[in-house]
Order: sequence, then structure tokens, then C-alpha cells
Amino acid sequence: MYLEIEAKLRVDSFEPVERRLVEQGASLVSETIQTDIYFDTAAADLTRTDQCLRLRVEAMHGQEYLALTYKGPKQADDFKRRKEVNLNVTDAAAAESLLEGLGYRRALAFNKQRREWKLNDCLVALDTLPLIGTFVEIEGVNSSIIRNVQEALGLTDAPHVMDSYASLIEAALSRLDSTRREVFL
Repeated sequence: MYLEIEAKLRVDSFEPVERRLVEQGASLVSETIQTDIYFDTAAADLTRTDQCLRLRVEAMHGQEYLALTYKGPKQADDFKRRKEVNLNVTDAAAAESLLEGLGYRRALAFNKQRREWKLNDCLVALDTLPLIGTFVEIEGVNSSIIRNVQEALGLTDAPHVMDSYASLIEAALSRLDSTRREVFL
């Protein structure tokens, strides 16, 4: 089990962030398209208790990587902090069948473009998502190092977003009065 600690920041543009990343000596780790498929019970038990069960399909360098992830409820903190369990899988259809066999159903699916950088022991993800826009996620081993990277990137005044991308997309769909459950770039 892993403890995820991250700052999620809404930004209007990646240009100043990328400029600062280069100035700070960050290295570009990857450029990917991630498709996230969220599962829940018919009664939305996981969503209601601030948990998630996700199958991620990541396309990178012409290959697909699959991971099944459970995230526990967010813990009280200045940053998003929650327990996370990741399991690499090799067959998306089999993983989905397993989850359905356990009583979970596909609740929401969306993709995002992600450019990931490494800076001062943090991963900095520049994410573009349908309906909700552009975000920077800074993930690190503790709040102090995340705060330092946020400051180095000139993002100290950027609003922190505590909601998950899934809940932000759900809210956007609700505002649009849409019944869609799949949203792609």
C-alpha cells in the first residue's frame, strides 16, 4: 500500500509552468494518453464513501500499460492525501469482467493527456482533460517537498483542488444535464 500525497492545481496555461520546469532543471519523464474507467456499485457505495476503483489504460511509445487502482477516502490535510493500492494487469477485458463479477459496474470513463516531469523528488503532471480543462499535479513523499516545488514553479497562488478528476467531470456533466458516462478528448 502506498500513501499518495499531491497538490492538484487548476491552471489556465502550461506555458509558464513548463518554462519554470526547464529553468529548474526538471526532466521530462513521459507523454501519455491515459484512459480511466471507474467502477462502482449500483448504489454508488464507493463514490458516497470517497473511495474509488479504477482501471487505467495508458498508451505510451506505442504500448499499453494497464493498472487496477483502489484509492481510499481522502485524509484531512492541506494536500490530497489518501491510501492507494495499484496492481498491474495484462488484460483489460478480464479485469473488467472480474470487477463486474464482484458486483461493480462501469460508472464513468474519460481520458486525459499527461506530460510528466521529475523535479526535486516530485512528479509534476501537466494534465489536459475533457470538460474541465488544465491542471498541474505535484506528487511527492511529503507536504514540505510538494510545497517547495509548487513555489519553484510559481504556483503558490494557484487554487488547490481537492476533488478528483472523476468528481470534477461528474459535476461538469451534471451542469450540462448530460447522461453521458464516457467523455474523451
